[in-house]
Amino acid sequence: MLEPFLRPRLTDFKLEGVSRFLFTHKGLSIASAIVVFAIFAVGSVAWPRVRARYRARVAAADPGTQATIRGVTLLLLIVFLLALPQIAGSFLSQVLVFVGLYTLLALGLNIVVGYAGLLDLGYVAFYAVGSYLTALLTSPISSLGVGLPFWVALPIVILGAAVTGLFIGAPVLRLRGDYLAIVTLGFGEIARLLFLSDALKPWFGGTQGILGVPPLFGVAKVSVPILGWQLTGPTLTYYPLLFFCVIAAIVATRLKYSRIGRAWNAMREDEDVAQATGVNVTNYKLLAFALGASVGCLGGAVFATHLASVFPGTFNILVSITVLSIIILGGMGSIPGVVVGALALIGLPELLREFAEFKLLVYGGVLVLMMLLRPEGLLPDRVRQQELHEADEEEEPGADGGALTPAEQG
Repeated sequence: MLEPFLRPRLTDFKLEGVSRFLFTHKGLSIASAIVVFAIFAVGSVAWPRVRARYRARVAAADPGTQATIRGVTLLLLIVFLLALPQIAGSFLSQVLVFVGLYTLLALGLNIVVGYAGLLDLGYVAFYAVGSYLTALLTSPISSLGVGLPFWVALPIVILGAAVTGLFIGAPVLRLRGDYLAIVTLGFGEIARLLFLSDALKPWFGGTQGILGVPPLFGVAKVSVPILGWQLTGPTLTYYPLLFFCVIAAIVATRLKYSRIGRAWNAMREDEDVAQATGVNVTNYKLLAFALGASVGCLGGAVFATHLASVFPGTFNILVSITVLSIIILGGMGSIPGVVVGALALIGLPELLREFAEFKLLVYGGVLVLMMLLRPEGLLPDRVRQQELHEADEEEEPGADGGALTPAEQG
């Protein structure tokens, strides 16, 4: 994926020699692959130091300067995100769409796993429900045949998602840990098999799925006269998807620091203690499942319109594992961590397709290294990072709490 983006630009600057060094007729050369991995290795080591220095300088500034820095940074980020598809081209825009889809899914699962501490391995079920509901309501050749516009069908899809979340969450209220993970994994497989079954083929199309899902805006091209942009293909999906990701991130952040978020945090730390202190564990669990399902179904709705079709083979267990891996890599309960995790696990493999056969091997190796070296994730939530470091300090030999008294020694 790097080749179609870099080759034309290197040619424009008359750098054909660099282009021949980076790429062969089969794709990325071995030498350039080593250079790419070296850049990422150096960046991963240098980034924490640069980030720490930047934060220290910002913290040392006066409040007015801090507000200005935050405002300018936010403005530059918005301009960059809006202009990125126009700069990147269609190939990288397609990658950005899939990064955005998995970011949206991870934001939803982060509510369930990162905030409430409920290990859900069947999250793909909500993704599938959102896709199929959207296809049924918007496709004129579906079994319903109503052909609703996407923006009219969207509230119905979100409502159906919340009901599905409550339906799946209710039977697992008393389950925790591994048992919860196994049961939710089963729900994910049940959803896939139902959409695949011949008994429901008149509704969901079986292996043939549902075709004819219209684009987000009902047309294949949208013009933006002020900027002179023509939105087609992946760029037509990118901007609404970016909007949904921003809304989901804002809602998740507001929930995190609200009374609901504090209740989820108490449940995650110790469910029995939370219940003893007056937290209605049942209601808060159901709320987490319903909200997580709504965001997951929203991702499924965008996915259906982007591909203009829905097939059951898309919604396998690997989707749930990938979304959970994004959260673990980025940092449980961290919104920026979700974005970084999606870029690392979805965007980077798409850019380096020459090494696609090593994808699962790299996934496993990265997760093992993260658990050993940085269990809090790449961009962890500050509270969770402090909790993990405090736990490590308590377990260190020679700490005050672990010293033996003379009576115990003798």
